[in-house]
Amino acid sequence: MVAVSFLSWTAPAGAQRREMQLLSDAETEHTIRTMARPIFQAAGIDAESVNIVLVNDRTLNAFVAGGQNIFIHTGLLLQTDAAQLLGVVAHETGHIAGGHLVRGSDAMETAFLSSLVGMGIGIIGGIASRNAGAGMAGMMLGQHMAERNFLSFSRGQESSADQAGLSYMERAGVSASGLLTFLDKLGAEEPLTTDREAAYARTHPLTRERLDSVRSFVERSRNTGRALPADVVEHYQRIQAKLYAYLEPQGALNRYRADDQSIVARYGRAYAYFRRGEVMRALPLVDGLIQQEPKNGFFHELKGDLMLQNGRAPDAVAPYRKAIELAPDSAPIRVSLAHALLEQNNAKVADEAIRNLQVAAKTQQGQSTFLWRLMAQAYALKGNDGMVAYASAEEAFARGDVPVARFQAERAERLLPAGSPGWLRAQDIRGQVDKPRKP
Repeated sequence: MVAVSFLSWTAPAGAQRREMQLLSDAETEHTIRTMARPIFQAAGIDAESVNIVLVNDRTLNAFVAGGQNIFIHTGLLLQTDAAQLLGVVAHETGHIAGGHLVRGSDAMETAFLSSLVGMGIGIIGGIASRNAGAGMAGMMLGQHMAERNFLSFSRGQESSADQAGLSYMERAGVSASGLLTFLDKLGAEEPLTTDREAAYARTHPLTRERLDSVRSFVERSRNTGRALPADVVEHYQRIQAKLYAYLEPQGALNRYRADDQSIVARYGRAYAYFRRGEVMRALPLVDGLIQQEPKNGFFHELKGDLMLQNGRAPDAVAPYRKAIELAPDSAPIRVSLAHALLEQNNAKVADEAIRNLQVAAKTQQGQSTFLWRLMAQAYALKGNDGMVAYASAEEAFARGDVPVARFQAERAERLLPAGSPGWLRAQDIRGQVDKPRKP
């Protein structure tokens, strides 16, 4: 079962509330970051410092918020090719490098969106997993967030971001044709779309001058006509197949038919069967993928997910360990390994689980409520009540539950040695939740 946590806030009177779901998938985020790395480098931005945040929304949209955070709607991923996606990312990178700020209808909206960085984007787990560690978080936002003035940039900022993005692609040796075809697509479809469907055009005002400027750049660029490497295109198609299978399993089985033996198609079918609970049909496909690419950590991750989902937690440990060996920087996989270890309810594996959770907690994804729930479980197996209280305080703080965060932080301070790391962090949490709110 997918774990969904809700972070609520007070919407203005009369505002209708709707759910914003954030997805987390190690492979998708890794693939997009790898594709965009040359663009980030051309912009003078550390690629590892950029958070790629997936929003489960079928509209065609992407935006930046809270610093170096690029929010990408699933609709954008499923409706663009690799070159178009890179063009959009280059444009959003232009907003980051230019220091453009999203404009909310009031300061509270902007502050809340920024808090997603600290509290929402760190939900850990593979997007296809249906166990308690799955990577989905629900954020309750006011309907007015979809209004024209929110998350929107001025026309001047849009043109500036275009020019910056184009220069980054040129320096990176990437053709800007993808950005042009994407903008052309928006321009052609805008009159036919509803207000909700036109999300990108609404938050990124499209003008004839912008289109003409990008087209002129493409016509004179030395990179025009330079195709992306085949492996980049295929890896993008893989994450598209995975995402589509996550969202529409039956549709994926119709699209990626059994007579298609490409890696992309087999991957899509494997995830679709997994989502449908047909583990034994998924497993041969995954084993075949691992045999073909034994050094692909994400294939091993999927096998671990399959074992864990099938109630075979001990059998999930080895695939997860192999996945971490091949992709050591993947925090979600470390959390999944900890989950598999702790499902055995054996104190002997608690230390390994804690080590992996601690590594994951050092990343941005460390704000996951599920991560801290597992941490509390691991320390409970060790009989360390002070650290259970501390981990419980972190969990409550991550989901925005102020009373529980305060209670558990105070309890941790009483139980832990003064000056210890857990004790100090518990003090930090209590200070944060007790901080007076600005009028």
